[in-house]
Amino acid sequence: MSAPEKVRPAERRPGAERPPRRRVTDDHGRRVRAWELALRYLLLLAVLALTVGPFLWQLSTSLKGPTEDIFSSPPTFLPDDPTLHNYQRVADTIPVWDYVFNSLKVAGANVVTNCVGSALAGYALARLRYRGRRVATLVFILAMLVPVEGIIIAQFTTMRELGLNNTLIGVVLPGCVGAMNVLLMRNAFLNLPYEIEEAAFVDGANVWQRFLRIALPSVKGTLAVVAIFAFMGAWDDFLWPLIVLSDPSKFTLTIGLNYLHGTFANDERLVAAGTIIAVAPLIALFACLQRYFFRGVGEGAVKG
Repeated sequence: MSAPEKVRPAERRPGAERPPRRRVTDDHGRRVRAWELALRYLLLLAVLALTVGPFLWQLSTSLKGPTEDIFSSPPTFLPDDPTLHNYQRVADTIPVWDYVFNSLKVAGANVVTNCVGSALAGYALARLRYRGRRVATLVFILAMLVPVEGIIIAQFTTMRELGLNNTLIGVVLPGCVGAMNVLLMRNAFLNLPYEIEEAAFVDGANVWQRFLRIALPSVKGTLAVVAIFAFMGAWDDFLWPLIVLSDPSKFTLTIGLNYLHGTFANDERLVAAGTIIAVAPLIALFACLQRYFFRGVGEGAVKG
């Protein structure tokens, strides 16, 4: 047999079965029809356009020069002559990097206090046995129903009595432990099998050892979710820092960017550049913790 005949593919015999076609199925193994699949992708594209579209528009506006028309019809996303001059103008207009540093200090402290406090409180609500545990859980649930605007005057009065007005500590303290974060950690700890901790208890492990060596490493995903939520909440907060802070040198980024809006005219390119500077750390944080984030969303979603 010659070499070409050896590599020739085998012909399908008459009556032989054809290979099965690949079918698209859902999580339950049910077949997804072609029109249903197309509809899902259209909906996903629509949601993507609604969520990512404004950010791309701001990014495009921040890169456009002063001679380009940003209100042209139809609009153009790609700038004709991209430039970073608008970002330099932001730094020349306001001390943006000082504001960024203040926001990083507030957000970093908020992440640490929320991760530590929520983990401790969530473990106590989920694993420890004591009187009033259900009442304490109910208190955290009710705390989520109270709007921030309803208690902001009481918070301001408390900070004034403590002498923490016009300080970054006064900005961090009211949000150092969030009720939602505590409940997320509680649900994550509830999903852990009790047999693991019982085995550790038989081996002589105390409560702190069971918490630090067994329970906490098992809920890293939920801890990442808490970290992201705490960072975003502190980074994007505008109302509370505006009330507490009066010294411009201690302003956070959200307050400082307000100076980019002029009294009689606004430079949209300047505002867009400042917006991109404010959003960039959030994107970087989510990119670093995204694999833990999606895993953590499911850790605390099974039990309530």
